[in-house]
Amino acid sequence: MDWPHDPDGEEGSEGGRKYGQAVIAKKIDEDEDFPLNKAAFVDEFGDDPIRLDYERVVSLADIFEHVEGEEFGDFVELHKAVGKAMRENGFWFYEGADKFVKGKKA
Repeated sequence: MDWPHDPDGEEGSEGGRKYGQAVIAKKIDEDEDFPLNKAAFVDEFGDDPIRLDYERVVSLADIFEHVEGEEFGDFVELHKAVGKAMRENGFWFYEGADKFVKGKKA
């Protein structure tokens, strides 16, 4: 896929690599973006690259395809839903993440 910017370039990482949820969080203004509509967020940022680890980059839309819910009232609610979707669908680099999600609600 041709990305709108290099995920490791100046615009994508501000001089250093950031991964997964850190990249997504940089796209959100906690004071102005909530309640956040998932469809509108994906329309705006869906093609943006999200680096998962040192080898894999996917689009934001690829991750949000698995995020449950259509609207989020605050950053914590969104962060939990995104984290859950990433862990349950192979977008989480941290080994052992399954220990923290089995039997727990996000």
